[in-house]
Amino acid sequence: MPYLLEMKNITKTFGSVKAIDNVSLRLNAGEIVSLCGENGSGKSTLMKVLCGIYPHGSYEGEIIFAGEEIQASHIRDTERKGIAIIHQELALVKELTVLENIFLGNEITHNGIMDYDLMTLRCQKLLAQVSLSISPDTRVGDLGLGQQQLVEIAKALNKQVRLLILDEPTASLTEQETSVLLDIIRDLQQHGIACIYISHKLNEVKAISDTICVIRDGQHIGTRDAAGMSEDDIITMMVGRELTALYPNEPHTTGDEILRIEHLTAWHPVNRHIKRVNDVSFSLKRGEILGIAGLVGAGRTETIQCLFGVWPGQWEGKIYIDGKQVDIRNCQQAIAQGIAMVPEDRKRDGIVPVMAVGKNITLAALNKFTGGISQLDDAAEQNVFWNQSSNSKLKRRPPTLLLDV
Repeated sequence: MPYLLEMKNITKTFGSVKAIDNVSLRLNAGEIVSLCGENGSGKSTLMKVLCGIYPHGSYEGEIIFAGEEIQASHIRDTERKGIAIIHQELALVKELTVLENIFLGNEITHNGIMDYDLMTLRCQKLLAQVSLSISPDTRVGDLGLGQQQLVEIAKALNKQVRLLILDEPTASLTEQETSVLLDIIRDLQQHGIACIYISHKLNEVKAISDTICVIRDGQHIGTRDAAGMSEDDIITMMVGRELTALYPNEPHTTGDEILRIEHLTAWHPVNRHIKRVNDVSFSLKRGEILGIAGLVGAGRTETIQCLFGVWPGQWEGKIYIDGKQVDIRNCQQAIAQGIAMVPEDRKRDGIVPVMAVGKNITLAALNKFTGGISQLDDAAEQNVFWNQSSNSKLKRRPPTLLLDV
């Protein structure tokens, strides 16, 4: 029986860098293949080649789908073939209804007039297929992330999908929402729909996969039956060496107290009667890692935002840096105190996507590259960029680094 998909010897370069180097991938109808690899290994690039985001001619190699070679110039070309991709950042318009999102760009019309009755019936069937008990008229912005993910799948099913690509689909989902999603994928498998599943959560990879394909540094390391692989096997293939411990203990010492928070309380930005953080106190020593745990809505993010000066509502409490009380009401004041923050939503709050990587790296410290005048020192900026990009660790670690994950 011929394969549903064959990607043969795919190579994709960006300048002098080979993002994908002679990678091949194949799968059958109804098969679930997990694509594993570290960040930057080439997984997403390979899928963008498959979907036509990187058009034919911009890469080397051959793509055969359902017995025909694909030479896509646009993602719509592959969608018409039955290939759909759902990214981690969902492509839904939150101001529109579920129905409007599912049929966006694919509306049912008669004589130029949209047939809402027929689209409603079709939408109800699609929602039932993904186990969503909601009205087609529900605004997408009113749904939870798990429900929005299922709306994306319903949207793909509306395009007569034969191969569904899921790129980090559970990154923002709860365990219950993840369980529902995996059940939906298994149900689609029973209807002959193949799936390429990309995730760093190896327990999910093991639970859902028929086959596991590992990519490292843009190269195909191996493809094996999931049943014969352990999570340790996958990790070993991903990193290129056997790990004795996933999180090995490294000897280190802690120093004096560097940060202390006393009686931090923060109120809802709109409703002053709602406390999002209530009388929280903690301290941190040099060289220490402090974990802040809690359920969704417990106030973890709000606590960090207060400390970095970006909480939009009112808050009170005391912050001490090296034993000295400081007042932090904006991010500039936090940075001046040696505090850095990696926000939960990197794309929305952490970077400017339309700007180059180097510009993003130096954006929070532009005063270091002006030399007292308004013009930027491009050479100094470039030097910092190359130093940082050539080392996975920060060259100069800030005294306090906030990670909201």
